[in-house]
Amino acid sequence: MLMDIENDRKSILISALKNCGAVKFGDFTLASGKKSKYYVDIKKASTDPATLTVIAEQAAALIGNEDVDMVGGVALGGVPLATAVSLTSGIPLLIVRKEEKGYGTGGRFIGDLSKGSRVILIEDVTTSGGSVKDAIAAIREAGGFVDAVITVVDREEGAQQSLAALGVKLIPLVGASDLIQ
Repeated sequence: MLMDIENDRKSILISALKNCGAVKFGDFTLASGKKSKYYVDIKKASTDPATLTVIAEQAAALIGNEDVDMVGGVALGGVPLATAVSLTSGIPLLIVRKEEKGYGTGGRFIGDLSKGSRVILIEDVTTSGGSVKDAIAAIREAGGFVDAVITVVDREEGAQQSLAALGVKLIPLVGASDLIQ
C-alpha cells in the first residue's frame, strides 16, 4: 500500500516534468562539467505553475516528517522551488546567495536565519552534491542546522553519499533512473 502511494507520487511528478518539457535527451554538459545524454531543466518546471505546484505539494508533504524552522533555496535554481514550498507549507523562507553581496544590507542570506534555526534545503537537481554543500557550510557557519536536503531530481551520481558524509540526508522526489525509463 505504502509502496503504491510512493509509486503514484513519483508517476505524477515524472509526468509533470515530461509534460512541461523539463526532461531533454541529447548531448549536454552539466554544471559539474560532466557530459550527459539527458538533461533535467528544472527552470522549465519551476516556471510552469502546474509542475511547480506538484513539486511544492510533494516537498511540503515530506517536510511534514521533518522538524524544521525554515525552507531554504540556493540561488538561483532553488529559490522558486523553496518559495513555492514555503507558501504551500507555511514554513518561513530562507534564500542562500552563492556569495555575500558587497552593497545594500550585504550578507549571504535573505530571511531571518538565527542561531539554532533548523533549515531544510530545497535543490533542483543533485549530481555530486557540490553546489548544495557550500550552502550547508554557510548555514552551519551562521549557527543554523541542516540535516536534510530535498531534491526534485537526484541524478544518482554520488550526492547521497557526499551529503551523508556531512550528516545530511538527501531526500529525492524522483531519481534519474525512474525519470529516464
